[in-house]
Amino acid sequence: MAEQTDHRRPMKIIAGADSFGCDLKDALVAHLRSLNIDVEDLGTNKYYSAGEEVGRRVSSATSAGDSSVETRGLVACGTGVGVSIFANKFPGVYAATCLTAGEAQNTRSINNCNVLAVSGMSTSPESAVEILNTWLNTPFRSPCPASDSKPWSPEIDSFFENSVAEMSHIGSNSTVPTETCAICCLAKNREFTPVEVMPGGSMKIVRETPTSAIVRFKAGSVEPAHHHTFGHDLVVLKGSKRVWNLTKKEKYDLVVGDFLFTPAGDVHRVKYFEDTEFFIRWDGHWDLFLDEDLAAAHAAIEKDN
Repeated sequence: MAEQTDHRRPMKIIAGADSFGCDLKDALVAHLRSLNIDVEDLGTNKYYSAGEEVGRRVSSATSAGDSSVETRGLVACGTGVGVSIFANKFPGVYAATCLTAGEAQNTRSINNCNVLAVSGMSTSPESAVEILNTWLNTPFRSPCPASDSKPWSPEIDSFFENSVAEMSHIGSNSTVPTETCAICCLAKNREFTPVEVMPGGSMKIVRETPTSAIVRFKAGSVEPAHHHTFGHDLVVLKGSKRVWNLTKKEKYDLVVGDFLFTPAGDVHRVKYFEDTEFFIRWDGHWDLFLDEDLAAAHAAIEKDN
């Protein structure tokens, strides 16, 4: 019977499988426990969920930097491929599907593989135990079939040594876009032009005919009463504002997600309570006709409050 040969530190294995790999996983878990290796068995789940959870936990243990225990993973599904794909979604996880002991030896030597994926449909328990033992007992950078079972040359050995630090950073610095709204993404990396007659406002045209734009106003800004020769739709993307439709003698308080249509010719005044951004769409060329000056607008808003 094979024994755990990595005497530098004890090992912990996190195991999971889908319904096609659970019997093989159970056999390998029993084998690991017979070697007095600590095993956390996550049981049976969908192949992508099993791979994800093992990958997440191995990644977490790796990033925690606990040098007292080496945490690896064991995953199984019908082919061994699906679980490895989803385990590999996490930084510091190097999962590989192995159908032979030679493949296990290669991936440990070359890739420092820390999650072993096996096939419940193609691999017998006896072969899987041989694969597992080889994977457990093969050190990183050791001779393997890919090196003709000879030590790696100094150049390649140096490459492998340096690759550990480089590989560990892959995925860890990935940024997730903070904007998930397609309209919001239109405004990214675009130059906004100030709206000269509306202090605090700027606009970026994003489409012509029908025309649409992203408009921004700073907190506290006021649009004096004005009108357009076109009707326009808008939806608030950020912040909050109040719109007085003076033609209809109505008032609207708008926050993120709110929509408003203003008909052509309707005179309206606006106050911005926060830094605000909205998407606006209209037919025809942009125009704007002031019906009061800024001082009159402030006075009217103050009176309304």
